[in-house]
Amino acid sequence: MECKREPSDGPTPGEVEIASTRKPLIAANWKMYKTPVEACAYAETFLPLVAGHTRDEIAICPPFLALEPLEKSVRGSGIFIGAQDMHSEKEGAFTGEISAPMLKSIGVSHVILGHSERRHYNYESDWDVNRKLHAAIRQQVTPIVCIGEVQEEREEGRTNDVLLRQIKIGLEGIKPDEAATIVIAYEPIWAIGSGQSASPEIADETHAFIRSAVRERLGNSVADGMRILYGGSVKPETTAALLSKDEIDGALVGGASLDPESFAKIVKY
Repeated sequence: MECKREPSDGPTPGEVEIASTRKPLIAANWKMYKTPVEACAYAETFLPLVAGHTRDEIAICPPFLALEPLEKSVRGSGIFIGAQDMHSEKEGAFTGEISAPMLKSIGVSHVILGHSERRHYNYESDWDVNRKLHAAIRQQVTPIVCIGEVQEEREEGRTNDVLLRQIKIGLEGIKPDEAATIVIAYEPIWAIGSGQSASPEIADETHAFIRSAVRERLGNSVADGMRILYGGSVKPETTAALLSKDEIDGALVGGASLDPESFAKIVKY
């Protein structure tokens, strides 16, 4: 299907440049919600609410079926469209999978990799995430790499060990000159869907640790420029406090992004 939208003289997502400074990225992860028709209706409500908003980069990651109609609906608005996953190969006998070239062919510019639900329900390993990250970089799709710990790991004081493993394996083989587009999303798994997010102080401290781990592997320039998002029960009323912290460069938003007015409030924190 195709959403109806008037032509625009504004830039398409592929034409929007990401600033060299860490421009905040607010990304919506719709998970397995919304049909193409519902996605189009969402865009009709959401676009006027964020018209002219340039402080933050905005991305929406709907289910695969809604990617193309939603991209057509927001074209010219400066809003990016991302997928929720992709395969590490360009093509092949991989039934049910979608490749980066396929995503790019319909205007998709971002992709979420290694979300905790993919790791848990689909048994994706850190090495699977690494292979997909290499593929995204090769195909020039902006990767949003998710990392995070479960409640038990946090209670046992193993948060940093878990994050360090995910970063070490996830970034294996990535060269500094390949890392400019990588976005990391810290999502404490115990907070996802719980309604309870990490405090701004805890999130900021954890983001600082993540940046230090990136610095050790890829150098100062990459670490200083890499955007690290917070995800995990992000809500309109908590966004400003979270994003006021120096180390937090945006948010990956789940349930609160399903309502266009709610997501607009988060974008305009």
